[in-house]
Amino acid sequence: MSLQLYNTLSGKKELFEPLVPNTVTMYVCGPTVYNLAHIGNARPVVVFDTLFRLLQTHFDTVTYARNITDIDDKIIAAAREGQRSIESVTDEFTAKYREDMAQLNALAPTLEPCATHNIEAMLALTVTLIDKGHAYESAGHVLFAVESMADYGKLSRRSLDDMLAGARVEVADYKRHPGDFVLWKPAAADEPGWDSPWGRGRPGWHLECSAMIRAHLGETIDIHGGGRDLIFPHHENEIAQSRCAHGGDYVRYWMHNAFLDIDGEKMSKSLGNVRTVRDLLQHYRGEVLRFALLSAHYRSPMNFSAELLEQAESTLGSLYSTLREVQDIELDVDVPLAGEAFYQALNDDLNTPVAIAEVHAMARQLHKASAGERPVLKARILAA
Repeated sequence: MSLQLYNTLSGKKELFEPLVPNTVTMYVCGPTVYNLAHIGNARPVVVFDTLFRLLQTHFDTVTYARNITDIDDKIIAAAREGQRSIESVTDEFTAKYREDMAQLNALAPTLEPCATHNIEAMLALTVTLIDKGHAYESAGHVLFAVESMADYGKLSRRSLDDMLAGARVEVADYKRHPGDFVLWKPAAADEPGWDSPWGRGRPGWHLECSAMIRAHLGETIDIHGGGRDLIFPHHENEIAQSRCAHGGDYVRYWMHNAFLDIDGEKMSKSLGNVRTVRDLLQHYRGEVLRFALLSAHYRSPMNFSAELLEQAESTLGSLYSTLREVQDIELDVDVPLAGEAFYQALNDDLNTPVAIAEVHAMARQLHKASAGERPVLKARILAA
């Protein structure tokens, strides 16, 4: 059975075919580890974990990388506020992030590179961009020259002028163009920094992902995922860096999940409605949170609410109750996934709402089934 995925770059569903036969490389932007993960952070984790599992039913080798951003202005600020070392902050919240995502039944990624462990790769990429005329040094900074790339903006489908009008772009006197973005910046004496040809400093956020992808997965990967908020500037700038440095394709399929609101409002500290995964796990089991996150298609906006969680808990409870009715039935039936409606739904751009509906349809059949029919139906449900 073929797998269709919606590619943000083309704006349509496409047949998924990996660059290397039977081998898939996938990268998803991970957390900046300065506080607890909220439920919005969990949505891409659950979405791409589901895709990771699906890909493993199609291909022998699936390498899934999700980075840890462990150097950032927010991390430095959190360490100062708590009078702690940066390492203690990043170690604590990296561990808690992994614990929380495991509670959502998310598999650990194949690779989990940390930014601070890949500084040499970032320096090498920066040097390449300077040598090729796509970056320049100014006042201790190294910046990417956006005008050096003819089709900059292709992913977000906006011209450079549109981007500057619609986004918060730092305009500094050391930039040749207001849209130029930082690859490397100076570090203050009391901040973490690394020696470089341009002085002691640290990498820009966009540079980190491009460098880690090349170092761990190669110059061209199959799938790059993340939230829609990352399309511009982060993913647009990743494309610029990587394509200008190495030529050719950078990512073949771009996938982005939609936003998540809380009770009909944008989640924000100012509204006081940020819901951390760790807090929600005090009230709901991890599979309930996961089920709720998968109840909407990943490209559809989601309203996360107590009602949604109660519905997810009730629906899962009903499914578990049906399975308990047949817990004594031994399974000796192999279920070919290709013929299952839930599997067909997942292969149609990860259509989890339809897949869930198909599983519950099977549960209703199981409840009414004869003794002879029950082993097969139970096996089909468990295969899902």
